[in-house]
Amino acid sequence: MKIGILTRNNESWCSLQLIKALKKRNVESLCLNFSNLVAKVGELPYVSFKEIDLLDELTALLVRPIGRCSTEEIIFQMDVLHKLNREGLIIINHPSAIEKAVDKYYTLSLLRDSGLPVPRTIATRSIKDAIKAFKNFGGEAIVKPLFGSRGIGTARISDADVAERVFRTLRFYRHVIYVQEYIPHGNNDIRTFVVGDKIISSMLRVSNSWKTNISKGAKPTKIKIGKDVEEFSLKAAKTIGCETAGVDLMEADEGLFILEVNSQPGWRGLQSISKVNIAGKIIDYVIQKSRM
Repeated sequence: MKIGILTRNNESWCSLQLIKALKKRNVESLCLNFSNLVAKVGELPYVSFKEIDLLDELTALLVRPIGRCSTEEIIFQMDVLHKLNREGLIIINHPSAIEKAVDKYYTLSLLRDSGLPVPRTIATRSIKDAIKAFKNFGGEAIVKPLFGSRGIGTARISDADVAERVFRTLRFYRHVIYVQEYIPHGNNDIRTFVVGDKIISSMLRVSNSWKTNISKGAKPTKIKIGKDVEEFSLKAAKTIGCETAGVDLMEADEGLFILEVNSQPGWRGLQSISKVNIAGKIIDYVIQKSRM
């Protein structure tokens, strides 16, 4: 058995944790990146990495964050993952789940369709409709990039003139305008970590500002989650099709909201307050699925 780790940086903390967990279980690992993948049509090997036939060499492939890409690169990368999966390689997460999770509008609409509570949101190319939504949201909203993570490019706006200027700037550069109602949440939210059909760990992220990303300075804190958080997290991951996922939730006066489902979550902050070896749990799941 050999398990591949597809990552932009095989020296990253999470990648090293996965390699360590594989080694502890006497399973070989292969770190690879998209830059050195070759995909062929009409001759073998169908997909190779530095002359290594991935379909012949690997039992399963774990997909970690793959970094910034052009639209063409993203489409090609997903095409390659779909091809590997069609040829029988186990890929976690499945490329269709990655495609859904990377798109904030697609994710949120699927979650809402499944009956899960999400913040009111509008995605549009119309400046006029974006301004209307901003006013409908009470003159305070969150503007996010449609594709993005770690809170980068996300802004809270509470001034109508600033909102219009931001919307016009986004459209000038051909971006879709993605506007979400701002819900007061005490500068904290919940991250649950799902593997398979279980939540293996969770944390409360506490911040000095409305942004609660660990990468933006929020602090991880131990939390005992309730039944509703557990049920919502598992349903959210299943809705998107993620076998491993970081699910972000927010408790507000109006109730519980799902904010996002991350198909390639990091866990360094969570691991710092968790007794569970998260990398080990991920690898155990992959090995079990491979043997099935």
